Amino acid sequence: MLPINNYRFGAYAILAMGLINLRYQTGAGENLPKSSVLIVVGVIALLLTFIPQLNSFFMKKIVKLLALAILAVFIAYGMLI
Repeated sequence: MLPINNYRFGAYAILAMGLINLRYQTGAGENLPKSSVLIVVGVIALLLTFIPQLNSFFMKKIVKLLALAILAVFIAYGMLI
């Protein structure tokens, strides 16, 4: 498995959380803006993983740690909204 797939799995997890939240909180006030944050971040992150010039950037140790921290923050955000 390619190391870039870890980023893709994380991006997909954020995207899926946003879509699931959008569906299951239908009718709740301010649901669209809250879920859109997760959806947009997930789509952007997923698209960035398909740009070949960014692969070497994503493989740097500091970027890996930062990406893991950002993933944890967005997962926590998804659970809190």
